[in-house]
Amino acid sequence: MEITEFAPSFFSLAGKRAIVTGGNTGLGRAFTVALAAAGADVFAPGLAPDDGTTERLVSAHGRRFVFAQADITVSGTPARMVDACVAELGGLDILVNSAGICLLDDVLAFDRSKWDPMVAVNLTAAFDFAHEAARVMVPQGSGKIVSIASLFSFLGGRQSPAYAATKAGIVGLTKAYADELGAHGIQVNALAPGYFATAITEATRSDPAADRRIIDHTPADRWGDPADLMGPLVFLCSRASDYVNGHTLTVDGGYLVR
Repeated sequence: MEITEFAPSFFSLAGKRAIVTGGNTGLGRAFTVALAAAGADVFAPGLAPDDGTTERLVSAHGRRFVFAQADITVSGTPARMVDACVAELGGLDILVNSAGICLLDDVLAFDRSKWDPMVAVNLTAAFDFAHEAARVMVPQGSGKIVSIASLFSFLGGRQSPAYAATKAGIVGLTKAYADELGAHGIQVNALAPGYFATAITEATRSDPAADRRIIDHTPADRWGDPADLMGPLVFLCSRASDYVNGHTLTVDGGYLVR
């Protein structure tokens, strides 16, 4: 095999079209902006209304941002969203399954009323989008699917068995789809964030004891910043990762080594 000179263009997403579920809020917004900065146009289905912030950030990179308010757990919605992306942006090259929820309660109080919506958003919708994206990607012989896992893909789920179960399920789904889609030129991987400073962790970070417990367990000695995930995501969506398939990339500041 001829070894060619490495080039920064390996990480370019110029001209690519991406779907980022939940791509207008939280870590999803960071993922959207990362893809736009690398050259991609982004279609973002999400339940939370869009305030225009994400579009402004994407436009600053000269890329298109299309938001579609939708409940991705409703049957048929993922198929409609994929079709809408193809119609609006002219195709689909990248899927990022970012949307997720985390409900907490003690084990005796954590019942199906909390389990069912988490499975619907975190796992079933991710499967549906991957399935519909594959419908577009297989005929074109290329594509990248990245689903957002978690440290709780590997750890216990204190006060949220559904979060641990769905995120472990994301890892299993990633491996299964990688096994089938690799021969079609499609790479399927997962990104597992550690503890990040976002709105969802504000209560933990504002509790001095809980905050110290997380930091003391993290060799990086700090919470993650959403920007810490942008490079790894672009890597998994770019040519640079063409021989990476079925992998879960942990971005946790070293949390899992302690």
